Amino acid sequence: MIKKLVPILFLLVSLLFSGAVQAQDISAPKYSNEFLNIGVGARALGMGGVQSAIVRDATAGFWNPAGLVGMPKRHNAVYMHSELFAGIIKNDYAAYATNLDTASALAFSVIRVGVDDIADTRRLQNEYGAIQYDSIEFFSVADYAFQASYARRSNLIPGLTLGANAKIIYRNVGKFANAWGFGLDAGAQLRRGNWQFGLMAKDITTTFTAWKLNPDELEATYLQEENSFNANSIEVTLPRLIIGVGRSFQFAKKFSALVATDLEVTTDGKRNTLISTGVVSVDPKIGVEVGYANAVYVRGGLNNVQKIEDLNGKSSWKPQPNFGVGVATHGLQLDLALSKVSDNSQVSSVIVSLAYSFD
Repeated sequence: MIKKLVPILFLLVSLLFSGAVQAQDISAPKYSNEFLNIGVGARALGMGGVQSAIVRDATAGFWNPAGLVGMPKRHNAVYMHSELFAGIIKNDYAAYATNLDTASALAFSVIRVGVDDIADTRRLQNEYGAIQYDSIEFFSVADYAFQASYARRSNLIPGLTLGANAKIIYRNVGKFANAWGFGLDAGAQLRRGNWQFGLMAKDITTTFTAWKLNPDELEATYLQEENSFNANSIEVTLPRLIIGVGRSFQFAKKFSALVATDLEVTTDGKRNTLISTGVVSVDPKIGVEVGYANAVYVRGGLNNVQKIEDLNGKSSWKPQPNFGVGVATHGLQLDLALSKVSDNSQVSSVIVSLAYSFD
């Protein structure tokens, strides 16, 4: 099924954007569509975003669609809310997944990352120089992603599952500009006893995002300035690869543990990561989850290792710690996570997720 769909979708993408590419400028900026790399789900973020090999719920549509086949119940629904930078940025996510049969699964998800109630004060003064507060308008800057995911168990290799995403991106800068994009992801998971392996390829055909400016809402002088949203252009998101491995342990009768690691490889230029070259950058992550009676969980993770320079000009490598807890009962699961921890409390965020599984 997936092998038949991918060539058709790739052809559609080529037809949709071939004319636009010829008529407009194309750019492949670093951190393109970066809102899709913040992550979803308090369980995952409490483990530092380490999920490619171990994810088994509706969030697999984001982390690795191949994990959808491993859901313990037929249906799973997830909702997450988090606020970044002291509540300025709102991050919301919702997903629903279902097992079509014993060998395949389907999921739909939506992501919104936005800043709301931004004041537009361009018309604050009238032609006489007087202040008119009733002329202030408010707008939002928001990014949306809509994903459809499909996964299937391999008939050739025991324990192997394959999955794919088709995603539509919509980005909006109030009445000033908007953009539409389309992309494909593909993933695989392999399970061997207590060992789990994962491979996730994001934006495998590169993701095209077409920006359109609304000149009627901008001053003529501003249109002459360089702007960050590439007005009337095609923005290309280059592929990234995530390789993961995890292992589960059982202690005594009721204690369990899960240890996993991911290597995230980006191809959009040199980044501030532990391994960085002009061609690729590699960001390692590690996560741990300890459970009791399949009901209470404590999690931790390290990711986003960067070289930080202090006030004295001395540089050192510092990872980003993440923490989380969760409780599960009768199909309900509530997870909390503290992520983006640093010396500056304004860049910390609390993530809350609620999930429900049923047959």
